[in-house]
Amino acid sequence: MNLLILGAGAWGTALAVESSQRHAVTLWARDAGHAQLMLAQRLNSRYLPGQLLPDGLTPSHAPLPGLIQHADLVVLAVPMAALRQLLNEVSPWIQATPLAWLCKGFEAVEHTRNAYGLMAHEVQAQVAPAMIAGVLSGPSFAQEVASGQPTALVAASRHDPVRQALVQAFHADNLRVYVNEDVVGVETGGAVKNVLAIANGLCDGLQLGLNARAALITRGLAEMTRLGIALGARPETFMGLSGLGDLVLTATGDLSRNRQVGMALAQGRSLAQVLQSLGHVAEGVYSARTVVHRAALLGVDMPIASAVVAVLQGEVTPQQAVAMLMGRGAKGE
Repeated sequence: MNLLILGAGAWGTALAVESSQRHAVTLWARDAGHAQLMLAQRLNSRYLPGQLLPDGLTPSHAPLPGLIQHADLVVLAVPMAALRQLLNEVSPWIQATPLAWLCKGFEAVEHTRNAYGLMAHEVQAQVAPAMIAGVLSGPSFAQEVASGQPTALVAASRHDPVRQALVQAFHADNLRVYVNEDVVGVETGGAVKNVLAIANGLCDGLQLGLNARAALITRGLAEMTRLGIALGARPETFMGLSGLGDLVLTATGDLSRNRQVGMALAQGRSLAQVLQSLGHVAEGVYSARTVVHRAALLGVDMPIASAVVAVLQGEVTPQQAVAMLMGRGAKGE
């Protein structure tokens, strides 16, 4: 199988490393210098330091039409902010080739009464509605996948060829891939868990304890599920890998960039300082306001996500956000 992974960040590189043990993999970088350095060093020292690139992995900056022509599966490993542009670039050359993206979030827009942020499948429906596409998601840190530690993911698409191509490409001894047709639910879970991970980082940074962490995860899952159902998702999806699984990992794992953002804010650092020191994209920061705005348009109450937005925008301190949440009136679970 010939795999083409577009985007040489940590996650794209990790999947390229893992799958290149069984397939021929091209890892495309937009920056020619980055591709050349990976090819010379057999490392992606910028995003996944210390992980050797196997012989079956070829870094490249070649023109996309030629690369796509020889691919059995195209994977877009870029942040949500770059998805629309890359879909526009590849859409003229994609015929019946399965395509999947890895990003998790809502596209940022200027929020008005009639405008709201789109999930990845909604962006694809605008840019290239005839494309057969889907998403690969679930609880996964790039470093652990690249090093061969056990991981389970979910391949979601309305198109069976896409689901099967993702299974063929990535299912292996240390990486299980489950299939799902509920793209809306899988993408909602992947987007909202990043926002909730910032909330849990705030909780841990303020040293509020394990009781508070458990409450945030549980009530955060309820918020995620409410929004997903309003968007048309299946409720049971949120008890799976892309819902509860990804939420637990991102909210509690030390490798979680979104959790790191919350912890740093709780320690008094500004958002600008946090993002500058992070060096990678934290999707929860990018999409938090959009998640809350879309929920409001649907009449969905998301108090934890709303508190995160207030902290990110500098409207309240982390301590005040906690007081706001704890001061809410009693209600049924």
